[in-house]
Amino acid sequence: MEENKEKKKSKVFRIVLRISIVLIALVIMLFVIKIAPNYTKDEFSDRTNLIINNNNITRNLKSEIIIEDGVIYLSTDDVKNFFDEYLLVEKENKRVITTSNTKTVVIPLSGKSIYVSGKNVEIAHEIIEREEKIYMPMTDLIGIYNIDIKYSENTDVVTIDSLNRKCVTAKATKNTEIKYKATIFSKNVDKVQAGDTLILIQDKEGKNVIVEDYIQVRTSNGKIGYIKRNKIEEETIVRTAEELKTNIDGKVSLVWDYYSQYVTAPNRTGEIEGINVVSPSFYEISSSGDLHSNIGIEGQRYINWAHANGYKVWPMVSNSELGDLDAMSKILSKFETRAYLIENIVKELVNAKVDGVNIDFENMYKADKDNYSRFLIELAPRLKENGLTLSVDVTAPDGSETWSLCFDRNVIGNVADYIIFMAYDQNGVSSTKAGTVAGADWGELNIKKFLGQEGVKSEKIILGIPFYTRLWKETDGTLTSSVVNMRSVQIPEGVEAVWDENTKQNYIEYEKDGTTYKMWIEDEESIKAKLDLINEYNLAGAGFWSKDRETNTIWSVVAEKLGI
Repeated sequence: MEENKEKKKSKVFRIVLRISIVLIALVIMLFVIKIAPNYTKDEFSDRTNLIINNNNITRNLKSEIIIEDGVIYLSTDDVKNFFDEYLLVEKENKRVITTSNTKTVVIPLSGKSIYVSGKNVEIAHEIIEREEKIYMPMTDLIGIYNIDIKYSENTDVVTIDSLNRKCVTAKATKNTEIKYKATIFSKNVDKVQAGDTLILIQDKEGKNVIVEDYIQVRTSNGKIGYIKRNKIEEETIVRTAEELKTNIDGKVSLVWDYYSQYVTAPNRTGEIEGINVVSPSFYEISSSGDLHSNIGIEGQRYINWAHANGYKVWPMVSNSELGDLDAMSKILSKFETRAYLIENIVKELVNAKVDGVNIDFENMYKADKDNYSRFLIELAPRLKENGLTLSVDVTAPDGSETWSLCFDRNVIGNVADYIIFMAYDQNGVSSTKAGTVAGADWGELNIKKFLGQEGVKSEKIILGIPFYTRLWKETDGTLTSSVVNMRSVQIPEGVEAVWDENTKQNYIEYEKDGTTYKMWIEDEESIKAKLDLINEYNLAGAGFWSKDRETNTIWSVVAEKLGI
């Protein structure tokens, strides 16, 4: 009897033990799954942490942060990674060239006198070199990059905030802990006292990051974590997001108003339906980097007329009169000559009280591609500083060295407000066979190249559309052609136009006096097809070359298609 009781007790004990073991295992599993992740090891505790705009990017640092005598230094590699992807170290000239949103700056490797957007400025500390790396004194460059920078010795954290971003703060209502994650089971990353100021972290839409009863914050020590929402008060917007707006609301509809430098600006009156930007040919560059201006009294009247009708004015700066690839190469080859031209451009635009510029540099050496990009990289901040729009003309990819391969479309698309694809002269004066000037199929093919291989954002691309075509003449095996403006196209009596579904153009071909004539016509239907590409690929808009070549009825088509 006693033996049976003992067996029963032993069996119950084993069952209870097994249940206990299972429960303990479940608790351990729960801890591992739910709680342990909240206690992950701080992998950056052995070095100075860097927080930029409330994101810990320490893992992405290429070099250690240097802090000497209260000055915070970042390597040029890290400045390039986080602030200026186009930063240039010219070791041969012993200087660093850097740009921000509104500044173009040259900093010598030795000395405290720096060049900032056309002026010499003194800073308190020099660039330093450590282990063959160059370090920039970020504490002295806060005005260049428009940032606020702080160092917390308590936690060994550097925080950098962009001053053009929204900033919201709040006060802690009581002494409390800041949690690693939004749960009571999470480890503590910092402690705050009642009355301490906290920065509320914002998401991409500028809203507070809230997880159930918690809100994400950053402490004065640079630590990022979560606090209960009922433990903060006095939420205050310290700074709103700032954006230097230089682009057009809606689609761009630009018309180039070309006239040679030997005549005066056209006398425009009334409105032009369907446009919002005009680009008169005001400027030509010289071999010295000076600008030949063709504004005068007539040009100022032109600007007044455009503004009175609500049009933006982006004058064209051209190198067409230079006629010398070597002269262009010399201007682009070094910072000093680029800066001289940039100063002249900015001065002229500001004095003329226009709204932007259209840079139309063509016929350059392929070897000057990067130097041309540098010119635009250094020009763009100067224009933004003055609220001016930068548009840049380029040709189709994959052409000749001096016509097509001289452009880095990816860089241009990044730094300019707009990149204008001159989608014409598919077949030009030097073509060995008759063909269209601007087929819709060819235009679409190259739009895809811009978006794909060139990596240009669709909202940056303006599609250039011609208001002209060519009349091709074939006589005894000899091919010639002449430009025919859209408004001057005439179809001879008895000749029937045939729609070409590929080019989206009406095509004519006929014989006369032993000569074969061919023409791919630009008319309302062909222009509609090109405008449809803008909407299909969500491009920025259209540019039309050039005013007074068009038919009067085309502007209502443009207005309808672009929603102007």
